[in-house]
Amino acid sequence: MSNVKKVTKDKNLRIVPLGGLGEVGLNMILFEYRGKILIVDMGLGFPEEDMPGIDCIVPNISYLKGKKKNILGAIFTHGHYDHIGAIPYIIPRIGPLPMYASPLTKGIILKRQEDFPNQPKLNIEQVQNGSKIRLGPFSIEFFKLNHNIPDNLALFLQTPVGNIVHTSDFKFDETPVNDSPTDFEKLKRIGQRGILLLMSESTGAEEEGHSLSEKTILENLDKIFKKTNGRIIAATFASLINRIQQLISLSEKYGRKVAIEGHSMKTNVEIARNLKRIKIRKGTLIKTENITKFPDSKITILCTGAQGEEDAVFMRIANREHKFIQLKKGDTVIFSSSIVPGNERTVQYLKDEFHRQGAKVFHYKMMDIHASGHAKQDELRKMIQLMKPKFFLPIHGQYSMLVRHAELAEEMGIRKENILVAENGQVINLTANRIFIDQKRVPSNYVMVDGLGIGDVGEVVLRDRQTLAKDGMFVIIVVVDRQAGKVRGSPDIISRGFVYLRESKELLKETRLRVIRIVNRATGSRGAVNWSYVKDEIRNKIGEFLFSRTKRRPMVLPVIIEV
Repeated sequence: MSNVKKVTKDKNLRIVPLGGLGEVGLNMILFEYRGKILIVDMGLGFPEEDMPGIDCIVPNISYLKGKKKNILGAIFTHGHYDHIGAIPYIIPRIGPLPMYASPLTKGIILKRQEDFPNQPKLNIEQVQNGSKIRLGPFSIEFFKLNHNIPDNLALFLQTPVGNIVHTSDFKFDETPVNDSPTDFEKLKRIGQRGILLLMSESTGAEEEGHSLSEKTILENLDKIFKKTNGRIIAATFASLINRIQQLISLSEKYGRKVAIEGHSMKTNVEIARNLKRIKIRKGTLIKTENITKFPDSKITILCTGAQGEEDAVFMRIANREHKFIQLKKGDTVIFSSSIVPGNERTVQYLKDEFHRQGAKVFHYKMMDIHASGHAKQDELRKMIQLMKPKFFLPIHGQYSMLVRHAELAEEMGIRKENILVAENGQVINLTANRIFIDQKRVPSNYVMVDGLGIGDVGEVVLRDRQTLAKDGMFVIIVVVDRQAGKVRGSPDIISRGFVYLRESKELLKETRLRVIRIVNRATGSRGAVNWSYVKDEIRNKIGEFLFSRTKRRPMVLPVIIEV
């Protein structure tokens, strides 16, 4: 019986999501057959509000520990950081391996790697629309789908159990800008090859209708350019190459010079230009310090920071801290991006400041000057219709998005038992006749990056940071005379973020008396003093006392010095 079970298990294809199922970002999925592992994407996630000091989040790759020799390679669907951003944090831990990416994706990965010296050299083979590779039991064919960055590749995976389609992030755009339209005939032919499992992105699954075409965005931006006589200052995502191209093309149409501000945007434009993914006429680009040499009506400034990032160009302009750009009446500011959830307050601050300084502000809620790169419900239904899969697994999205996408699949005629909603860490088993989840999970908790530290900030450290941010810190320094066994002098107190010492004299006086009593009581008994116990007593008793007086719980840090 055990041999039968083993053979059956060996015939399962295991799909292990380490990120991207249950959140937007952090995308990383493993495909495993008889121990051989194929990786798709290594994305990072951005810290949430309850993660003070954290730079980014990367997938937990504990499952790959001890399996380095079994990893066949890694495939990257496109150049957004939520699909490639974790490479510098993961590759040093699993060692160099074959990597496959489109020309622009490869260029962005290698350029970013320059920020991480002393790392293993990356071995990236270039692939494109129509490329075919074989890695162990997997044959992979790449095909292009529209997104809001060029060179976005979906995957047709031939596996021992059947054919799988992984859509990457996508939208159906029949009139894109700086890109070719969706090839529906090719998609139809792929669907006719027999799709066992469709893994389709879910970011737009809760939104009805069809995503906007980039042509619509271009037409609306053209209206702004046509009627604007002053400077145009536009911000968008640094990776939104197609939007950057639109803004440059419109500037050239209306005789404007273009200054680009923001390291990431400059870098991406340079990469895209070298790969001929962006076209710029000679003489269009100027240095920002030269904008005063031209009339305001002939200047466009493209920059980063539309999400209100603290150190980005838009925030520095709003705070009047930019060396060369000071807003003035007659300027037009364009937010050509939607607001990432969690950034609403900072973006509102930017808009308010720009208005206060006399600028005219346009954003996507006023008119269609930003289009998502993600398919909405009509497009998701169409993908299911074209692929005609036996099984369906929604990927890339918050849990509610995955559930809604699963409901769409059922509406499209896929049997409910053939649809699976999974989360990070769950192991999905796929055979020719069945899809199911293992009882055992693999580690999938967030690994937090803080400066040079990867994973050294855990829940305890985060809780400490949250406490410090909420109620502050209260340090008590006690000097104890070793021979006399008594407190020498009055304990020193340092308060940060809790109370202002000069205005809390009575509270501090009572605190000092209580600390002296606790220490003297401990040192008055015979035998060696357990200073760890004394510190715990101070921490607990003084913590209770401070809460009784202030209804706040600062972090109490006792320091005992024997002299």
